This record gives sequence, C-alpha cells and structure tokens, in this order.
Amino acid sequence: MSGKPKLHYFNGRGRMETIRWLLAAAGVEFEECFLETKDDLTKLQKDGSLLFKQVPMVEIDGMKMVQTRAISNYIAAKYNLYGKDLKERALIDMYVEGIIDLNELLMGHTFQPADKKEQHFATIVDKATNRYFPVFEKILKDHGQDFLVGNRFSRADVQLLETLLMAEECKPDILAKFPVLQSFKARISNVPTIKKFLQPGSQRKPPLQEKDVQKVMKIFH
Repeated sequence: MSGKPKLHYFNGRGRMETIRWLLAAAGVEFEECFLETKDDLTKLQKDGSLLFKQVPMVEIDGMKMVQTRAISNYIAAKYNLYGKDLKERALIDMYVEGIIDLNELLMGHTFQPADKKEQHFATIVDKATNRYFPVFEKILKDHGQDFLVGNRFSRADVQLLETLLMAEECKPDILAKFPVLQSFKARISNVPTIKKFLQPGSQRKPPLQEKDVQKVMKIFH
C-alpha cells in the first residue's frame, strides 16, 4: 500500500482544493481518486468510508478523514504549518476562518443562477475589498514581516494566497489598492513548494466552468 495520502473527491476544486494546496505546500506527494458518477459516491457511503456520508475524504496515516477543517488542521499540524505555540495557532485559526469565508463566497459564484450572478459578483468584490483584504493588508503592514504569523510560513499564508489568486481570477485588478498584499502574493508564490504547485501540469485544479457544474450536481444530487 502506498504511503501517500489518497484524496477522494471530484476532479475539480471545491472543498478539496485547500487540502491539495496544504499538502503541496508541505512538499507531500498525494494520489487522487476522482468521483465520476453518483455510484462512486454511493459506494464510498455504503462501505463505511465516509463518517457523515460526505466528501472530501482523505486516507492518511491509516485514517479515513472527513470534514474539510479537520483534514486541513491535521495536515497543518503534521507538517509544521500551524505555528509554534497555542497563541500562534489561535491567530492562524482566526485568519484562516476569515479566509475560508471569502473562499466559500468565491467558490459559490459558478453555482449562482444567471439572474443572481451580477449581484453575487458585486458582493464578492465588496466583501473582499472592504472586509477581508484590508485586514490582511494591515496585519502585514503593521508587523512588517514576510509571513502572517510568527514570521514563519504557515497554513494562513498558503490559504490566503490560494484565495487571493481565486479573487484575481474573478476580477483581475481586485488587489489594485492593496500593495502589501501584492508583495505578499509575489513572495509566497515563490516559496519553492508553492512555485512548483503553480506550474502547469501540477495537481492544482483550474477554475470550475459552467459546463462542470452539471457534472458535479449529478454526483452529489
């Protein structure tokens, strides 16, 4: 049996993408087992692999882990991306929870009905530029360090970069008023493991397209 983590999900971003990012940032090779049909999901549910009948599911260290945050927390702790003490972990958790809120808003855009897309896009831009980005701009500016917490690379940096890039896919000039975040993006993108993950041919998934939505819906509904 391979010692590599094995990721069970559809062949797209969704809630598994952050897990892919964290494993890649840690330099950990992983395998993927893609759900192609509703039957693939049903099989995992019936054989007891999914504690709450849901994916993402990651086979790692003899466990079949579910729940995105639990999986992400485990990977971050295992691969030293979770701060040096309890206070740093608390900061990382606070920052990550905010990042997740924005990330989920961005992820949901493709699934919006046509008549709601424009309003949803406006909400994304408003919350990104008025609620979330100013916070991270200020944190980095105030402490003047390369990373968000403790001047060392952590999951907060990984997840913020993932979400910044998603936001730019949505609106290319969305970081125009945030020079510190622009520098952060360039710096973290050059961390060797991240740089490798950003290259064509990596296991990073492209943005979900309209045509993919129906396929995803057929698996899960």
